[in-house]
Amino acid sequence: QVQLVESGGGLVQAGGSLKLSCAASDSSFSIYGMGWFRQTPGKEREFVAAINWGGSTTDYGDSVKGRFTISRNNAENTVYLQMNNLKPEDTAVYYCAANPWGETSRQVAAYEKWGQGTQVTVSS
Repeated sequence: QVQLVESGGGLVQAGGSLKLSCAASDSSFSIYGMGWFRQTPGKEREFVAAINWGGSTTDYGDSVKGRFTISRNNAENTVYLQMNNLKPEDTAVYYCAANPWGETSRQVAAYEKWGQGTQVTVSS
């Protein structure tokens, strides 16, 4: 079963950029739809972006549309989240997740595998 490990989080000033990576443990990664979610203390996990198994379809949450870009490299078993023009309200723990349906989904329940999360902090 695929395991996921996020990296790339950190502290950045408002208006800056970060690129998150999520590495999968094996090549079964290529059949999964992948998503990025974020969570702050006391709040539900929020959908950020998703990409289908082949990378041909993407979807974004309204709050990040036009600023964030999701992509994947199946040869490297990795999904990425490029985050530009970051805002303080983007501060959260970011999680990548894999769904076995292979398509995009905004629903937390659709994803069966989750990484441990990486902290992103945007200072004003």
